[in-house]
Amino acid sequence: MRNITSRRSFLQKSAIATTGIALLSSNVVNAFSDNCPYDGYNPYTDAKTDLRTVSLGQHIKVKGSIYGKTGLSPISNAKIEVWHLSPNSSKYRHRGKLKTNAAGEYSFITDFPNKEDGKSHRIYFKVSDSNKTYFTELILGSIIPAAYITSKHWEENQELGEKILPVSEKFLNTTTINFNISI
Repeated sequence: MRNITSRRSFLQKSAIATTGIALLSSNVVNAFSDNCPYDGYNPYTDAKTDLRTVSLGQHIKVKGSIYGKTGLSPISNAKIEVWHLSPNSSKYRHRGKLKTNAAGEYSFITDFPNKEDGKSHRIYFKVSDSNKTYFTELILGSIIPAAYITSKHWEENQELGEKILPVSEKFLNTTTINFNISI
């Protein structure tokens, strides 16, 4: 005997499936399309300042201040999202969110990132204030403690003056980099 599904049942199940696919696909697309110019951004990152997954090895401590466009006034409670390629991997599993303190300062520690083919090691930043969002990156040299900025960061953060260039120092297996940003 053949089991015949009624037309009404077929249409109902089709409508539910179509709605589910439409909602799922739009949520997935929206989750990863925040107009980010860099790969690996995920808006659902956990709030944390310790991104290390490897107990031994090279660690990078990045700290600095977030300033307003004048470069003089620090911004408190600015949201900072960071991410980079995980060591010995092509996946962006090192991610974190943090906020600046009352003096506009931030700090996090992470493992030394892997690098994409043809590029240097990089840590990506998304900095958000109440109505502004700014993306930038910190470039790390293969010979630690070298740290550099991009020409885009140089052009868009001139108001920082002497605070524009990252300053780095190494002690044991941890490199500390002071990296300031203006939004």
